[in-house]
Amino acid sequence: MNREFIKAIEELEKEKEISKDVLIEAIESALVSAYKKNYGTSQNVRVNIDRETGDIDVFMKKDVVEEVWEDLIEISLEDALEIDPRYKIGDAIEYQVTPKDFGRIAAQTAKQVVVQRIREAERGMIFDDYINRQGEIITGQIHRISNDTIFINMGKTEGILAATEQVPGETYEINGRIKVYIMDVKKTTKGPQVYLSRSHPGLVKRLFELEVPEIQDGVIEIKSISREAGSRTKMAVYALDENVDAVGACVGPRGSRVQVIVDELFGEKIDIINWSEDPEKLISSALSPAKVEKVLANEEEKTAVAIVPDYQLSLAIGKEGQNVRLAAKLCGWKIDIKSHSQYFSDSVEIVEYDEPEMILDDFEDEE
Repeated sequence: MNREFIKAIEELEKEKEISKDVLIEAIESALVSAYKKNYGTSQNVRVNIDRETGDIDVFMKKDVVEEVWEDLIEISLEDALEIDPRYKIGDAIEYQVTPKDFGRIAAQTAKQVVVQRIREAERGMIFDDYINRQGEIITGQIHRISNDTIFINMGKTEGILAATEQVPGETYEINGRIKVYIMDVKKTTKGPQVYLSRSHPGLVKRLFELEVPEIQDGVIEIKSISREAGSRTKMAVYALDENVDAVGACVGPRGSRVQVIVDELFGEKIDIINWSEDPEKLISSALSPAKVEKVLANEEEKTAVAIVPDYQLSLAIGKEGQNVRLAAKLCGWKIDIKSHSQYFSDSVEIVEYDEPEMILDDFEDEE
């Protein structure tokens, strides 16, 4: 190796942002192993690469002893004194043992180390890039499908859309482009793994942030989202400016904004309501499209009874209980539904839905 090699290392340092010293130290370490492998020795050797010229020297170290038991690591005091009369027992002698043909081995080893370090650095940069984008959405191209797992080309790396994160009813085709939510990023021996989702409620949140300028500007906040992917989403929004209609802004003129998102989600229904700190108003709105006569809320236990007209009972509950289930998730309350006649009857059969709390903070923590 020579000065051209050092220049190449310096160029890599600028281009790949890998420290010159880190590269050279890695090459020195690899050359020690290469020396021992090629010259059949377990001797205590050290390799030094001149940072300016690129010259390589191999040094061997031996301990000065009175009687030699191990030639590979010891030297007698008599032999040591011939090298330098100042040596004494217990000292360590280091002298050059660079083989004549070591340059060829060094060049091959250095190439392998540099390639490996570049690969590691690129993987590190990809990981750093995507870990900072966790919780965002990205458009990728479907590269391949294997055992229901979809691999998506995102440019620098390939993302994984597991079967559990796909939406029932959606179809995926090779080379098709699709928006996905970056759910998690992990380091593995094969490089960074980016885990994606189409079913995460955060996908809906990010789509509205892209489509509604008032959300981007911070005038409107998305307070909570509950979602059953592929079927229905409920979202509660709040306007910091009292002159702004939060629901109207999200829906857009003639429903244009929300329709873009519905199309992206392949027809998934989206209910948008106004957030309220008053639990009775919030629960009443969350149960839309059903009309609610009255809400009896117990703030201490976070339970509520919603009374609806008899003809609205099935609508309030929803198909297979979906409407009230999503409302409970949206509000973070346990909601019991009663019809008007049930509430005023002595024998009341209560339909209960006790869903785990899933408000905005839950999936923001995941982001």
